[in-house]
Amino acid sequence: MAKRHLITCALPYANGPVHIGHIAGCFLPSDIYNRYLRMQGKDVLFVCGTDEHGVPITLKAKNEGKTPQQVVDENYEIISKALKDFGIAFDTFSRTTNELHHETAQDFFKTLYDKGVFIEETTEQFYDEDAKQFLADRYIVGTCPNCSYDNAYGDQCEQCGRASSPSELINPKSALTGNIPILKETKNWYLPLDKIQDEFLNDWVSSMKSRWKSSVYGQCNSWLQEGLQPRAMTRDLDWGVKVPIEGADGKVMYVWFDAPIGYITATKEAAGVDWKKWWHDSDTELTHFLGKDNIVFHTIIFPAMLYAHGNFILPTNVPANEFLNLEGDKISTSRNHAIWLHEYLKDFPGKTDELRYALTSILPETKDADFTWKDFQAKVNNELVAILGNFVNRVVVLTHKYYGGVVPEGSLTCDTTEIKNNIDTALEKFNQRAGLEHFIELSRTGNKFLQDSEPWKLIKDDTNKQVVADCIYTCIQIVKEIGEYAQIFLPNTSNNILNLLNIKEYNDFVKVSHQIGNPTLLFEKIEDSTIEFQTEKLKKPALPDTEEKSNPFKPMIQYDDFTKLDIRVATIKSAEKVKKADRLLHITLDVGEETREVVSGIAEHYNPEDIIGKQVTYLANLAPRKLRGIESSGMILMAEDADGKLKFVAPEDTTASGSIIA
Repeated sequence: MAKRHLITCALPYANGPVHIGHIAGCFLPSDIYNRYLRMQGKDVLFVCGTDEHGVPITLKAKNEGKTPQQVVDENYEIISKALKDFGIAFDTFSRTTNELHHETAQDFFKTLYDKGVFIEETTEQFYDEDAKQFLADRYIVGTCPNCSYDNAYGDQCEQCGRASSPSELINPKSALTGNIPILKETKNWYLPLDKIQDEFLNDWVSSMKSRWKSSVYGQCNSWLQEGLQPRAMTRDLDWGVKVPIEGADGKVMYVWFDAPIGYITATKEAAGVDWKKWWHDSDTELTHFLGKDNIVFHTIIFPAMLYAHGNFILPTNVPANEFLNLEGDKISTSRNHAIWLHEYLKDFPGKTDELRYALTSILPETKDADFTWKDFQAKVNNELVAILGNFVNRVVVLTHKYYGGVVPEGSLTCDTTEIKNNIDTALEKFNQRAGLEHFIELSRTGNKFLQDSEPWKLIKDDTNKQVVADCIYTCIQIVKEIGEYAQIFLPNTSNNILNLLNIKEYNDFVKVSHQIGNPTLLFEKIEDSTIEFQTEKLKKPALPDTEEKSNPFKPMIQYDDFTKLDIRVATIKSAEKVKKADRLLHITLDVGEETREVVSGIAEHYNPEDIIGKQVTYLANLAPRKLRGIESSGMILMAEDADGKLKFVAPEDTTASGSIIA
């Protein structure tokens, strides 16, 4: 049994506010677990902070005419205030631009360097001649080799989630100028993940199989099965933590090297001189909460760093969640298809627990989930108002009506021990949705007990006075238990129940002859007009203070660049799905004098049988590339609307296959 528990929550990236997808992904699950452990009397430290380095910050700063520091300062204030107001109870909420973090990260890097862990290697990296700088992974965009998404970043495709390297992209271009980058030599320091895999990761990950979620273990094991390669831990940038060794001028740490060290920095801020017991002592249990897109960094790269350092404990559990969708569609910040936490708090003042309850009830623990405003309304009106709030209010009102608000002398006649044990068991196993279901069962049980007892009828007969007293006394204790467990899920509601019961803390029982508070409603119904307003709000265009344009024009090119493109009319002869690739179609095209085969990421938009005979626009002189074992020659050009729907670009009338588009 662990002496202490260190809980981390994935650092939100400080290029914009947080939305409900972030909340359901890691903030709310980690806060629930933190509150549960503290209620159990455990020694807990709960840390987080903003991730403030990396290329997206510099791109946003450039687009907005600001410095990177201005961008992260603004977003830190928005994020930290919203999370605090929402009741996420961090012991500290740090920043990776803090001086202490730079010192901590540099010390960590220097330790690995002095131990000879890194591989120093000069390689050819992409370089933008116009911008006169090497291009970090996020400065490079191109076509994903896995799903054919044509705007994938050099480090990860946001369409399919696959991590990659810039050299794997098809037709890589500079995100700064739109130019095709050249290769130029530069020196970087690599973490030998292949060596660490053989020495440590294979056995360690295998030992976690029974402890981790199957989705977490499966993704991690898949990476190991493919075989890890050395990964550069430095970048040619001027925004980030400077590399603290000779010969590394103009280099900063890879953002995924310095960001997880932010957990250590935050611990130093929270615990001071005692920080080492949280990271060096084997009696500490380390739990990382995050979304599924961050699994590989917390189960492979960061553990490899900790192992290589040698003094640190390793994560015990990584209960990663899947993704939360919104109104049947993916959350999209570029389309403003999102519910921003800071905006919710403005639109629904005093209703933090309502959103906590609704989100907890649909946490994407094992598969993607969907939030709708109608479901939110139903959860509040039919469960919080009609079940929990109704029971508590009835008990307080009846206590005042029959006993002047004084707790009568009685005995317990309804046992809720099994329900409370079920809550504990579920939360111990990170089944927080189930924990919430058992929690609301306390109110359902109380309501049923009260309804079955019918004290309003029994009170009319003096011979039933003790039965009535037992009933009210029991209901008051159930209200106390609801308030006690509400500390985990609904902290504001828990405080309100304390006030209703007129107690300062949750003891074993509310004592006989104790004077409780006056009845007040815990929740109020959400009206249809409120939901209609929020639904319409989602249809509005992106807000200029939170998002960039969804389809910005690309940088200008010269006429000579355009003439290099061989674009033709082609006719689809056959199409079939690519095995084990949900988004890919294998298509044969008639391009006039010959046929060509392409692999296109349009399977989510078109059925193979529906596109036979369609004419399309085809880029014929794109260099061939193997995708899923199929050589794809050229590319079908598509149009993408504001909702992300792909559509063929075709001639107005039937045109001979192979006709040149000029």
